[in-house]
Amino acid sequence: MQRITDEICKNKQFSSVENKGSTMINRESYLSQLIKLRDQDLIKVVTGIRRCGKSTLLMAFRQYLYANGVQNNAVLSLNFEERESARFATWEEVYDYIIAHLPNIPKRYVFLDEVQILPHFEKLVDALYVKKDVDLYITGSNAYMLSSDLSTLLSGRYINIHLHPFSFAEYVASFPEEHDAGRLFRQYMNTSCFPEAVNLSRTAPEMVNAYLQSVYDTVVIKDIVQRNKLRKFDTLQRVINFLYDSIGSVVSPNNIADTLNRHSGQPLSHNTVLKYLRYFTESYLIYPVRLYNIKGKRLLASNYKYYAVDLGFRNLLQTNAPTIDLGHKLENVVYFELLRRGGEVYAGRTDAGEVDFVVMKHNGEREYYQVAYTVNDEKTLNREISSLRKIKDTYPKYLLTTDFDSANIDGIRKINVIDWLL
Repeated sequence: MQRITDEICKNKQFSSVENKGSTMINRESYLSQLIKLRDQDLIKVVTGIRRCGKSTLLMAFRQYLYANGVQNNAVLSLNFEERESARFATWEEVYDYIIAHLPNIPKRYVFLDEVQILPHFEKLVDALYVKKDVDLYITGSNAYMLSSDLSTLLSGRYINIHLHPFSFAEYVASFPEEHDAGRLFRQYMNTSCFPEAVNLSRTAPEMVNAYLQSVYDTVVIKDIVQRNKLRKFDTLQRVINFLYDSIGSVVSPNNIADTLNRHSGQPLSHNTVLKYLRYFTESYLIYPVRLYNIKGKRLLASNYKYYAVDLGFRNLLQTNAPTIDLGHKLENVVYFELLRRGGEVYAGRTDAGEVDFVVMKHNGEREYYQVAYTVNDEKTLNREISSLRKIKDTYPKYLLTTDFDSANIDGIRKINVIDWLL
């Protein structure tokens, strides 16, 4: 345990400032990306579920600009969720306002939060992009933004930075007084990693579930029900409950529809499930993972695994005790950490069974990961690594568990998952 505590101390290097009585963690990995992209001839698009910290990230980047010589009047920021922005009826009005309030200098910086709320926002983005003295940053809480006219209009002219709720390392940095990594990890698995939920867990833990419920309701009502003009909210809820209850399991639209139809008198079609799956993924409530045939080196169609953007949502909607289904919860944590570290993440299939994750790195290399809460006997260990043993290439293979021992088993590295996360 001492080595884990040492890692916690190392991770206190995260920059943090006091903000209205709570600790604001600067998202260093994301902030460094924005710094690298500064003044590049690209629109910087920051996406992610509501309340995951997009506005705070841009605020931290603006502070970086001010600290590096950019004058305050050269930076203009608008948040289209704020009441003050409701006065703009058209994108042309917003454009005129921005141009009128920026000085005539070689480089100006424009930040547009939740810009997808503005009708024809893509025309505003395009009009600002063509002005070479404007460095443009926008955020959005729905993948619809990037699948809409924006991607068609600005193909090849933007770069997307996708933000998630706190990683475990960021979660650890939020509790500088706590040195028990195991206790922190249990909290991380069974509460929430939304930044404000983490702050509440420090000061008013009894309010965390109420906060999570409000975030969940906002996403469902604004980003799904209202946007898509849905009427059957209860059917929508049945599908998301099924997905949260099936984290890490391979499911298909037919499987979902058939299972729910057996337990309800309300008919649910395959096409309706497909539509709902798209809504959930566009709003970032769930993340789909495609299956990859490792031997045949090809993607498989139809069936997917799904993971919850925040385990707090799952714990809120399910009635299971915190100690239930720990293996799939751990798998959920590992999946999002792999996304943060970069590469395309798939679920692997071999003749011997499943490999939880196959990561295709940008340099063409691969990594294989098997996740198990514990492998405390030889039979369990052999079962968990049997599919990894069947893979004949020499790319790295990992077994992540909560066990404290590390080992190298036939070239497969067994690692404590807390060590790995930190």
